[in-house]
Amino acid sequence: MHRPPPEDFSLKETSPHLGGGKVTGDKLTSTYDLVEQMQYLYVRVVKAKDLPAKDVTGSCDPYVEVKLGNYKGTTPHFEKKANPEWNRVFAFSKDRMQASMLEVIVKDKDFVKDDFIGRVIFDLNEVPKRVPPDSPLAPQWYRLEDRKGDKVKGELMLAVWMGTQADEAFPEAWHSDAAAVSGHDGLANMRSKVYLSPKLWYLRVNVIEAQDLQPSDRGRYPEVFVKAILGNQALRTRISQVKSINPLWNEDLMFVAAEPFEEPLILSVEDRVGNNKDEVLGRCAIPLQYVEKRFDHKILNSRWFNLEKHVVVDGEQKKKETKFASRIHLRICLEGGYHVLDESTHYSSDLRPTEKRLWKPTIGVLELGILNAQGLLPMKTKDGRGTTDAYCVAKYGQKWIRTRTIIDSSTPKWNEQYTWEVYDPCTVITIGVFDNCHLHGGDKAGVGTKDSRIGKVRIRLSTLETDRVYTHSYPLLVLHPTGVKKMGEIHLAMRFTCSSLLNMMHMYSQPLLPKMHYLHPLTVNQLDSLRHQATQIVSMRLSRAEPPLRKEVVEYMLDVGSHMWSMRRSKANFFRIMGVLSGIIAVGKWFDQICNWKNPITTVLIHILFFILVMYPELILPTIFLYLFLIGVWYFRWRPRHPPHMDTRLSHADSAHPDELDEEFDTFPTSRPSDIVRMRYDRLRSIAGRIQTVVGDLATQGERLQSLLSWRDPRATALFVLFCLVAAIVLYVTPFQVVALLTGFYVLRHPRFRHKLPSVPLNFFRRLPARTDCML
Repeated sequence: MHRPPPEDFSLKETSPHLGGGKVTGDKLTSTYDLVEQMQYLYVRVVKAKDLPAKDVTGSCDPYVEVKLGNYKGTTPHFEKKANPEWNRVFAFSKDRMQASMLEVIVKDKDFVKDDFIGRVIFDLNEVPKRVPPDSPLAPQWYRLEDRKGDKVKGELMLAVWMGTQADEAFPEAWHSDAAAVSGHDGLANMRSKVYLSPKLWYLRVNVIEAQDLQPSDRGRYPEVFVKAILGNQALRTRISQVKSINPLWNEDLMFVAAEPFEEPLILSVEDRVGNNKDEVLGRCAIPLQYVEKRFDHKILNSRWFNLEKHVVVDGEQKKKETKFASRIHLRICLEGGYHVLDESTHYSSDLRPTEKRLWKPTIGVLELGILNAQGLLPMKTKDGRGTTDAYCVAKYGQKWIRTRTIIDSSTPKWNEQYTWEVYDPCTVITIGVFDNCHLHGGDKAGVGTKDSRIGKVRIRLSTLETDRVYTHSYPLLVLHPTGVKKMGEIHLAMRFTCSSLLNMMHMYSQPLLPKMHYLHPLTVNQLDSLRHQATQIVSMRLSRAEPPLRKEVVEYMLDVGSHMWSMRRSKANFFRIMGVLSGIIAVGKWFDQICNWKNPITTVLIHILFFILVMYPELILPTIFLYLFLIGVWYFRWRPRHPPHMDTRLSHADSAHPDELDEEFDTFPTSRPSDIVRMRYDRLRSIAGRIQTVVGDLATQGERLQSLLSWRDPRATALFVLFCLVAAIVLYVTPFQVVALLTGFYVLRHPRFRHKLPSVPLNFFRRLPARTDCML
């Protein structure tokens, strides 16, 4: 398999011309100081009045056409209205201007050919400049002219100015880049937008008991359980051990609920009357708006709820019994003291509890400038050539941002700046780049059409120095079934500003998650299930926004599939463990060289240091901490100066076998042929066999330790017990420092006094019995 050169995947430091280059001290003066300034001509078409009638019917269907060279933007038309009001803004990029005159034409919509009503012409050299925070330019009335320049009936209210992307009108404006986009949906899909994740709560349903149930067959002991449904989530209790009409469970069911609460919690008490056959004994629906909210671990009052029994009669008629003999005892609450995990805990962007009153004060501000991308690969084919319509999505905390889409460009320039409040430095911001597949005809672009992923970048805030502007070009790497592929580079500017250094340092002593996660911890299985439900809710809610942040985009940003089995990831994690243990192994090898006198001078110095520490034990801990301090100060010279980025070597992405990648991209359950599944199963069995052997060896050593005093081998235990008695007497009469010195000097003895056979204690230990003899 072809391995790309590693320098292609490296991080590059850049020196962009940020904020127009106006620098005052360490900070730039412009409000958009982390991006390059982009000049735009803005045209705000407000309204018209006294427009003449052009149709045979004596009415007018006016619209406005704004023309600048080859670029043309139009407003919607109004039927039979002489005084229309549009209030639309058009933005033309100065880089692409090919004309010196701006034409604003009012036309009358017609079936055959639109009629010309009048126009206003502006010389671009006379257009005023506006720089925020200047007040917006006030629109003015302009008299319409005909093609010869003579005044005609009708006036148009306009405002025309030169500005930058920092202008308030920029997000809502029609851009000249969008000239090729058709339809209102297509235009909406390319605009920039800020989204907020829905407020998520854990819903705890403590099912205590039920009373006076009425099973249809009273001659048998009912096997009753409770099924709870909230939206797409369904959970059930175990079958009650009390097999009567008054069953008892006392079991917790956990759900994820999102504000606004749209669906009620539906509980049904059911009786298992046969295999795959359950009889509903009663139901109740509980609206979440009225459920009590809990912010700590205090016990809430329980409540009885009546169970309604629905009886189906002939046809579609349904009769509802009016008596409510059966009831269920519940304790329900919305947990505000937990943080609802919708991301992997390894790179969470938010760790705050649901309830806002429990939030700690902010510690700073994160500013992100999304400048541009370079060398993006073509993602789709249009008119026989490859093209890419790229946009960026960034997620930190509950706030998601989406940049505008740049049409048909492999080097898109966004130059958009966004800000987030930071509550915890040990969090991660994720920036993803996607190809927009919903521009031409909006959602009608094709059933099942998805926005393609181009790549993403993760940056941990705790790795950034405060008040420093980081400008880097990050490689966009995506794993494909054929291997890792560089899709281009994204150019970012970032600054983490700390408002309170004391608060930030204090955060390092605080628990990572809210205290409820430790006082009443959830099980690993519960957390996995709840995280899956949370990501589904977030992706569903954001996909309903306008313009939608699509499900495939949200799932890629939240790393939904990261828990699935991957041979490549398993190898990478194994070598990460080996990397952590390599330091301990290196110390072991160094100590072995000391013991074998490879460097006599070093060994003698170690003898002297050991003697001093034994004679003055109060120096041991100060020496260790002083040594660690000196190492830290020494390494300060080589501290990382760049944020970390995706590492293909660490991920084993550049050396993965094609079959391993094919397995990683397989669906769950598998969709591969049986012979390939069999081969992978056999490979997994061989790996599991090796792991099984290692685990068995560890168990053997542990059992040998246990057998020292268990009298399983009576002679070995007798020898050990006798040795312990002698050692106790000798250590009692001999000063500890003498024992420590003798032991140390014995371990460090010269090779002349060593022999290659194993030591007596090791021989004794290896002869101890383990329980492997009892294994089948």
